[in-house]
Amino acid sequence: MQHLAIDLGGRESQVCLMEEDGEVLRETRVPTLQLEAEFQRPKCRVIVETCAEAFGVADAALRLGHEARVVPATLVRALGVGARRMKSDRRDALALSSASCRMDLPSVHIPSPWSRETKSMCSMRDGLVQSRTMLVNTVRGWMRARRQMLSRGDPKRFPARVRLLLTETETPLPEFVERQLCTIEALNEQVKAADVELGKRAKDHPVCARLMSVPGVGPQTALRFVAAVDEIGRFTNAHDLESYLGLTPGEDSSSARKRITSITKAGAPGLRWVLVEACWVFKRCRPNDPIVLWADKIAQRRGKRIAVVAMARKVVGILYALWRDGTTYDPTRSARIPVE
Repeated sequence: MQHLAIDLGGRESQVCLMEEDGEVLRETRVPTLQLEAEFQRPKCRVIVETCAEAFGVADAALRLGHEARVVPATLVRALGVGARRMKSDRRDALALSSASCRMDLPSVHIPSPWSRETKSMCSMRDGLVQSRTMLVNTVRGWMRARRQMLSRGDPKRFPARVRLLLTETETPLPEFVERQLCTIEALNEQVKAADVELGKRAKDHPVCARLMSVPGVGPQTALRFVAAVDEIGRFTNAHDLESYLGLTPGEDSSSARKRITSITKAGAPGLRWVLVEACWVFKRCRPNDPIVLWADKIAQRRGKRIAVVAMARKVVGILYALWRDGTTYDPTRSARIPVE
């Protein structure tokens, strides 16, 4: 089998085609948008490094019957990329193809198109919310400079509350502040539209619909979870998935010293955040659920924050089981969880 390594770039990419015995057959630079022309050959192994374009190129290679390896960026240095502080696109492509000839390179999971689109939709919504938060903070800063304080509240009502406070205090509203408030109102509408779109997407997906039977798990949590996992068969059990999402304790041990650290925080931080938020909602709306009672016992010993993270880890196990078994949430099954 031939090995086709590609050092991807935004505009141009370096290609290196190598025989199994290490003979270089082709080295050239091609426009990244025209890489599919390089796949018009008998079946070979296509090797790329993780980057923004990697999964799209891997999809194109798989469609045309090739093998695809998306090598983690953390591994490429061990394969010879950038060795002896000599790094160029040609050297990188040559190193990747040579390494592929010697071994079956590990590949990250290539997510499905649905998974990638869902992640993009969620990240776009996050961008809208972050922009709104930044604008709200600039207006709050302007008000504090004038010794006017506004209590916390729903950002959807923030512009109206600011205008009302300034009217009550007979404070003129500068044009530059009004522009900020109008932009916040526009972002509110866009965030609302994004929420509706995500809600419909979650409702139409059979797995997400089942996962949302868990208290506190809404469309965003379900979508982010399914998009991150993509294929439930990738994980042999719930503990593997919990570790993949960074919700298991780490370890810093050496010789006779053994030390267990806080959670590893591997995986998608956005998913961990929504899982923890879902658990806070779970605790408020179902205080007598066996899982909540279990978390309350931990909170008495370790504090609320540690308890809710432990609860998030437990919820991940439940979501894994619901997806694997094709069932919905049944609190009576969680009654088996010991309340320690």
